[in-house]
Amino acid sequence: MTKKNDALQYHAAGRRGKIEVVSSKPCLTSLDLSLAYTPGVAEPCLAIQERPSDAYLYTAKGNLVAVVSNGTAVLGLGNIGALAGKPVMEGKGVLFKRFADVDVFDLEVKSEHPDDVIKVVQLLEPTFGGINLEDIKAPECFYIEEELKKTMNIPVFHDDQHGTAIICSAALINALHLVGKRIGEVRIVVNGAGAAGIACANLALSLGAAPGNLCMCDTKGVIYRGRSEGMNPYKERLALDTELRTLEEAMLGADVFIGVSAKGAVTPQMVRGMAKDPIIMAMANPDPEITPEEALSVRSDVIMATGRSDYPNQVNNVLGFPFIFRGALDVRASTINEEMKKAAVEALAALAREECPDSVCRAYGNESFSFGRNYIIPKPFDPRALLRVAPAVARAAMESGVARTPIEDMDRYVEWLETLQGRAKETMRAIINKAKCDPRRIVFPEGDHEKILKAAHHLVEEGIAKPILIGNRKKVEAKIAELGLELSVPIVDPEESELTETYAQELYRLRQRKGITLSEAQRIVRRKSRNHFGSMMVHMGDADALLGGIDTHYPDTIRPALEVIGRQPQLSGVHGMYMMVFKKGIYFMADTTVEIEPTAEELAETALLAAEKVRLLDIVPRIAMLSFANFGSVHHALTQKVKRAVEIVKERDPELEIDGEMQADTAVTPELLSNYTFTTLTGAANILIFPDLNSGNICYKLLHRLGGAEAIGPLLMGMKKPVHVLQRGDDVATIVNMAAIAVVDAQSM
Repeated sequence: MTKKNDALQYHAAGRRGKIEVVSSKPCLTSLDLSLAYTPGVAEPCLAIQERPSDAYLYTAKGNLVAVVSNGTAVLGLGNIGALAGKPVMEGKGVLFKRFADVDVFDLEVKSEHPDDVIKVVQLLEPTFGGINLEDIKAPECFYIEEELKKTMNIPVFHDDQHGTAIICSAALINALHLVGKRIGEVRIVVNGAGAAGIACANLALSLGAAPGNLCMCDTKGVIYRGRSEGMNPYKERLALDTELRTLEEAMLGADVFIGVSAKGAVTPQMVRGMAKDPIIMAMANPDPEITPEEALSVRSDVIMATGRSDYPNQVNNVLGFPFIFRGALDVRASTINEEMKKAAVEALAALAREECPDSVCRAYGNESFSFGRNYIIPKPFDPRALLRVAPAVARAAMESGVARTPIEDMDRYVEWLETLQGRAKETMRAIINKAKCDPRRIVFPEGDHEKILKAAHHLVEEGIAKPILIGNRKKVEAKIAELGLELSVPIVDPEESELTETYAQELYRLRQRKGITLSEAQRIVRRKSRNHFGSMMVHMGDADALLGGIDTHYPDTIRPALEVIGRQPQLSGVHGMYMMVFKKGIYFMADTTVEIEPTAEELAETALLAAEKVRLLDIVPRIAMLSFANFGSVHHALTQKVKRAVEIVKERDPELEIDGEMQADTAVTPELLSNYTFTTLTGAANILIFPDLNSGNICYKLLHRLGGAEAIGPLLMGMKKPVHVLQRGDDVATIVNMAAIAVVDAQSM
């Protein structure tokens, strides 16, 4: 469960809140300034004045959604007000951006009067490409959405209504498929007549449910014709001509229960009275109307969905709204209509019936998913959801006549959508998930460092690795308590450990011909060097990998590892590589840290080791051997060395994609690379091998500091066992990423 302090710290740390505005155009020179603002900005203004649709060409309007709320029905918190609801609206913006690359401004309106909300949104229509209404209480939310859809020419979508209904309906379609029932024949009970409940009922009817078979209930019981208490026009439309009066009566013989009401609203006795193969969607948050354990205790044939991530079949709105808006925006839809919503339902339902990829399974602890009673809805982190739902919504908008800029080539559109997913971050997530499949023991020599302890806590919580902390036991335990961490991991104190004398004897054996006496070995292991002690743990098999350097100089970490663990005997030395994580991709750069002036043979060795490392991370290597010239354009000793290195690599690994010598821009730019039709690279390189330490070190540090790349490394290559080095400025997230890579390394040993 999420802890209060962790949640508050998440929102308060660093830049306050969860969002920022970032310029998408450069503004570095006087020319940039004159184009961004006066006088250049007048040109697009005049163009838009002449043709208003050009706003989609010259401004961010076409990818900008307003998340609008007055805070009257925030999550499970109720009417907490517009200001208190702002963290939720910011969070909605984060999800829009993360899952569909849609930009968001959150607008909190300080009024409970629906006409005020309507007027505010109407006046802001020139700014936005779409409106996402959020956390507005019923029945006002129905009136607000209806009026805005009548008067505005951009999509308006109340996610609490339609988002829940869409995901719920996708699950319903698949559940009915599994039990062999038709939606037009089943009896459906909906409990909760607020925004989500009424939307679920309406969409079920739109999908073919029989009006006479759908029974709505609220806190007063069944909504029947002629009832006066607690009614409104929206409930009236769903009133049933029936003698049923209570939820318990309605549930008797029902095939489907849809709950968006309150904890405990459904009893095991009610479940017992349902029809064969009952379908229960208990979506009250945070606690469902009935838990799966309670339902299954009385019926083994029940199919259940809830709103919670710790149970199968989570009805999560994030499977809907980012992708629905993505599709609507991309065809400049004037509205989000019933056809578009039904298209989203069908796309999600079909996706759950597809074979689930390994990447999704790894994201959930390597759990296997296949279409069935415990998997009727795709998982929120399934990257295919964007690629299925957005095109389906866009196509439905075109077919229903509300798309103003139809997509001509849907296949190319899907390819474009793939580029929005931020493959770099997805790659890192895949590495973490691979680590979680088989966590290994990672020893941290700086076990009392605050960042190490926080990273260790995360590694344990996420099941990525099994940390071992080296340090003074009392100091480490005191630091853990000071940080308020619940961290139970091995703490090894060299001054009291029973391993110390054994390690000293082994270090003496390894280094006695290198000038070390037994007494010096004892002093090094016991007091002088925790890096030596950590390296001995890996060498002796008491740990699987070492990760150090957060508070020491680079040589002080790598030297003990070389002395104790050593390099692989068939290699000339060890090599270093950085993983450079950009928003749209990952590049691997070697050798950036070890070899100062490598020979052709050493360059080839670096390339082969880099390819091996990248393959471990489930990435297909494409290697460019860099120089200052392209493919023999300059005959020089330095270019000839690189050319010879390429030849050596091709001799040793003929299947490996590698070419050179080439310039850096040629290596990473497909348009430039395509000029050389003879190259063996099938696309832009993702591994760059530098000709010397000077160029490699300078390049990666500039990219890290000025290019906005996250530098993960250095990753040492060629050691007998995994050893990686942290940098003093590394944050907790980087330490976690490095640990995941170390685990994946160890898995291959």
